[in-house]
Amino acid sequence: MISFAITPEGAVNELVQFNQSLADGLQVLGNIGEVTVGASAKEEVYREDKMVLYHFAPRVAKPHPVPLLIVYALVNRPYMADLQEDRSTIRTLLDAGLDIYLIDWGYPDASDRFLGLDDYINGYIHRAVNEIGKRHQLSSINMLGICQGGTFSLCYSAMHPQKVRALVTMVTPIDFHTSGNLLSHWAQKLDVDLLVDTMGNISGDLLNMTFVSMKPFQLTGQKYVDMVSLMTDKEKLTNFLRMEKWINDSPNQAGEAFREFIKNFYQRNALVKGDLEIGNHPVRLENLSMPLLNVYATEDHLVPPDSSKALRRFVTDRDYTELAFKGGHIGIYVGSRAQKEVPPSIARWLREKN
Repeated sequence: MISFAITPEGAVNELVQFNQSLADGLQVLGNIGEVTVGASAKEEVYREDKMVLYHFAPRVAKPHPVPLLIVYALVNRPYMADLQEDRSTIRTLLDAGLDIYLIDWGYPDASDRFLGLDDYINGYIHRAVNEIGKRHQLSSINMLGICQGGTFSLCYSAMHPQKVRALVTMVTPIDFHTSGNLLSHWAQKLDVDLLVDTMGNISGDLLNMTFVSMKPFQLTGQKYVDMVSLMTDKEKLTNFLRMEKWINDSPNQAGEAFREFIKNFYQRNALVKGDLEIGNHPVRLENLSMPLLNVYATEDHLVPPDSSKALRRFVTDRDYTELAFKGGHIGIYVGSRAQKEVPPSIARWLREKN
């Protein structure tokens, strides 16, 4: 049996070292200034209500002729995919020769209270796809959906298969009732009607607190204790603060869309049951006629791998590929190993398919 003895002298020395690191780190912190996010040049090419469609400046002389539209989740901000130069999925995809567009959902306010999933998917996404098609004189484009944005992309592709040439989903929930899905267990018990009818739009801070509470010790205490050990390194501290900025940059959610998403996906699991309708459109996964690349993280606590891999059951006769990344829900975008593995694989796959 191994015992770890903590002596009074050792405890005092550790506390002194901790306090000294904290004091030195606070001086570094005071000199950092504003933390910037976003590594890649982009321009606004279309705007509708709060939604903005951006086009990223190509980083190769002749980018791939079929553009790629990235659809992010409504929760948090899409600059996670372009956080900084050495941790940017978008920048790596650009360097691989892709021509990239991104939907930024903005910050919904009270005027957006009654926007539903039909507005987001058959409205904003559809018109963004048409705008890109018009700019490139194409009838169909490639699409990459991230997390909830992947679920939206699947629904859109199933309803409008002629508009999507190839589809990539990343850490995307498909089956919302797999075992071990803690977020789903919570959402299934939620009285979402009472919540939305009372609050209107759903507070982004409330949702952020929910996600943090899934790993309360690690995400509310331990990471800030660990932060002290890197505070004297300005670059590492800036990287930490950049992540903190993203984590706490949580837009409110349009109440009706939130209600519909919780009820239809988390509570009814209607996507995999085949009885989902968005607007007047039935959503049937068997209508996915385009090549599919499904990327998931093996250590994802928000979207467990089984939830993502469930897509295979519905595309057995299709051009379907899975890519597993050994990491978590966020690490798949910002990890140094992820930059070497995931975006290059996506770019190669897309070039092979069109």
